[in-house]
Amino acid sequence: MTTDSVLTALNDPGRAFIAGLPKAELHVHHVGSASPAIVARLAERHPGTVPSEPERLADYFRFRDFAHFVEIYLSVVDLIRTGEDVRLLTYEVAAEMAAQNIRYAELTVTPYTSLVRGIAAEAFVEAIEDARVAAERDLGIVLRWIFDIPGELGLEGADGTLRFAQDHGPSSLVGFGLGGPEIGVPRPQFKPHFDAARAAGLHSVPHAGETTGPETIWDALHELGAERIGHGTSAAQDPELLAYLAEHQIPVEVCPTSNLATGAVTDLSTHPIIAMVEAGVRVTINSDDPPMFATTLNDEYGVAARLLGLDDIGVGNLAKAAVRASFADRSLQDRLLTEIGDYVAASA
Repeated sequence: MTTDSVLTALNDPGRAFIAGLPKAELHVHHVGSASPAIVARLAERHPGTVPSEPERLADYFRFRDFAHFVEIYLSVVDLIRTGEDVRLLTYEVAAEMAAQNIRYAELTVTPYTSLVRGIAAEAFVEAIEDARVAAERDLGIVLRWIFDIPGELGLEGADGTLRFAQDHGPSSLVGFGLGGPEIGVPRPQFKPHFDAARAAGLHSVPHAGETTGPETIWDALHELGAERIGHGTSAAQDPELLAYLAEHQIPVEVCPTSNLATGAVTDLSTHPIIAMVEAGVRVTINSDDPPMFATTLNDEYGVAARLLGLDDIGVGNLAKAAVRASFADRSLQDRLLTEIGDYVAASA
């Protein structure tokens, strides 16, 4: 079952309800959120292998497998070369989120890949913070940051990311993550980095179990102190792990279309989110790298509604689950939960 077929089955009132629903997003990547229009503007500034015509980017973003996805992703990273590029990307991504009624987002940022491309740490932080403040003022969306280790760069990338977080992390930095490939990148090697980040007050939110088995998720829990699991797709293969996640109320950041596009799952009709919910696991719905997978958070809510057989109240509860699993302060959580509750009540 493809994403298109799932969404086609969702009726128009359901789509309209989701479009207007106030939402939070917890697993979405900074560079991976660059729409074709944003990528085209950056490619015009820095001509090279990435097409500068938005209509050509749909073909460019067709992935053979996860390794090819990483290759294409990094080619877009190469377009972010100046503080002005970072600021443009961040503000425009926020604008596209706000257009979907996303009120709050924890945006995963990989600062080390910008540092090694010559952007000074101070310029990088100034750019994302300037965009964050402007987006909240202009668009009403609250952004917080998760700095993640680029797994493909190993311990060097981990050392650099931790130093950046410790020396330059703004007050809006809430989490420390680990992204990139999982195969050949064992999680336990990053334990000292996560220990230090947690000691500095950051929350642990590594990717795990997207393209590897349940053992990677166990490592994220036991070695990295994971408070949420990014993707966690293979958790459904291990009933003991599902029971553990449910008992300890550890949320899983589920990204259905991303999983299909990268080959982490082969058919949406059997997506592990179904087994997770049946086991009582807390799940949140996210878009990961939405333009690269030709999706939006609204689309992902539509997919989840269809797969889980949810009515409007059920979809509203998914939105509330994301707020509760977030690292937003209590007053902001309460405000967002009230917004969602009022919206659902008014739509009844």
